[in-house]
This record gives sequence, structure tokens and C-alpha cells, in this order.
Amino acid sequence: MSRFKIRIGTRKSKLALWQAKTVANKLKEIGYESSIITLKSDGDINLTQPLYSFGIQGVFTKTLDSALLEKKIDIAVHSLKDVPTSLPSEIVLGAVLKRGNPFDIIIYNKKEGFQKNGFIGTGSLRRKAQWLSKYPADKIQPIRGNIQSRIKKLNTKKLNGIIISNAAIERLSIKNIEFEKLDWMIPAPSQGTIGIACLNNNQLIKENLSKINCEETSYCIKLEREFLKILEGGCSAPIGGIARIKDKNVHFNGGIFSLDGKNSKLCSHKFLINQDPISMGQMIANKLLEKGGDKIISTIKNKM
Repeated sequence: MSRFKIRIGTRKSKLALWQAKTVANKLKEIGYESSIITLKSDGDINLTQPLYSFGIQGVFTKTLDSALLEKKIDIAVHSLKDVPTSLPSEIVLGAVLKRGNPFDIIIYNKKEGFQKNGFIGTGSLRRKAQWLSKYPADKIQPIRGNIQSRIKKLNTKKLNGIIISNAAIERLSIKNIEFEKLDWMIPAPSQGTIGIACLNNNQLIKENLSKINCEETSYCIKLEREFLKILEGGCSAPIGGIARIKDKNVHFNGGIFSLDGKNSKLCSHKFLINQDPISMGQMIANKLLEKGGDKIISTIKNKM
């Protein structure tokens, strides 16, 4: 066992700590002890303001970025979908762990029941847009907070359901809930993936992170994040994208949606895994823009 102890930076929620402990166990497997240092992000402190209204990207990651740059931690563990597609020049994504379930679920309120013209809780523009595209008569109630607090809001806010990630429920082993898998809803790029960031000039950390990196997940999230990077153009648009590998083929489904869910542009691609993921992400995104996605993004920018 190495004498060098790796300092792991993370947010304080139960899910974030689960992710950090999972990384700690992976590091232990390759001979490294670690300590976990918890920090609060802007997104954790302000739980009433919708994320898109912050006007900046990385509301959950900037605090950990600063800790890395100030060398208070050696690595930062993230839910990768929260990490901006453009990182500070001194920071790199050193590894990703094998992806969990990437899809969303809806948890029903047992007391209120599920009904037409219901009230659905979510703080995600992507989930809101896709839900309204299928159930336009429903009303969306913005909710924020950790998984447990969002589940409590089912009753306190008299919601018929809340939409959250399947991976969060599985990782926290949350029981006694009624839910339905939303396999039709396109996930956020990188959803279900634990990402580990480090300083670009820390060669020892980078070398060891490469030992716990999942190559298949890495390929998929590179494609998805590049797809998102090309499309987002600095705005918090409702964008979904998921890449999966089967029999040496990459299957990608993506889409961009208007804020009210009434308009969307979707895409589906299949290609051999020997293609460069970043180039493919760029190509797919540009095709979607040419297909009319650019008009949806332009409208969203004007409204926000």
C-alpha cells in the first residue's frame, strides 16, 4: 500500500459521498489509501433558484475546481452530467468509472395518485421539455435539492410525481417507492457516470486514474459531451444524448427540445467503434443543427 494518501474532494450530499467512497474503493484496489474532503457548491447553498437562472455553467463544480487549483485536494469526484463541457485549462478529466443506469424514472405519489393534468416535479429543463412533449396538459413544478428532499416534496408540495435519475435510486438503495422507468426520455449527456477530475500537471495522479478508467464509458461520454458542447453554445438548452456500445457498434440517440416541449429535433446514428468519438460527436451535432436544431437554440437564447 502506498504511503501517499490521495485527497478526494466531493460535495456533501449522500449521493456525492456514495460516489466519492466508490472512487476511494477503486483507488484502494490499486494500492492507494485516500481521505474524503467535503465542500459546498453554489448549487448546494442556493436551493430555491432554478439552475438555468444562475447564468453560469458549473454551479456544482466551481468550488471543487478552486480546491484543485489551490491544491487543497488531489482529485474531484463529480456526477459527470454536472461538469461543464469546457474545463479550466489546468484541469482535466482523469477517469470515468463504469457507467450506471443512464435513464430517468418518475416516482409516483401514493397519496395523490397519478392522474391527467397532474403536477410533476423536476428542476431539469430537459426533463420538463420531454415530459411536456408527451403529456402537454401536465404542469411542471420546479424542485431542487438532494434526492431525499425531492422525494419528501412529493407530499409537501402535493405533487403527482417527480422525475429523477434511476442511478441515484439504485446507488442510494432507496426502497418503498412506486416508480416507472422512462426509457423513452433521452438522458442528459454523461448521466449515470462518475467523473474524476485532477490537475493536468499532476502526472502521478493522472497515471493512477488511468488504471481505474472505464474505456467503454470513456468513449461514450466523449461523444456525448462533444455533442453537447457543439449544441449548447453557452445556453442551458434542453438537450439529451446517449451513446451505447453493442457488438462493436456505437448506437447514439440525441435530441434538442423547445422549452415548452412543443418542438424538437431528434437524431439516431449507428457506426463502428473505430470512429473517433469527438469527431463523431461534432458531426452528429452539426447535422442536428442543420436539421433545424439551430432555430430551437436561437429561440431558447432569446427567451432566457
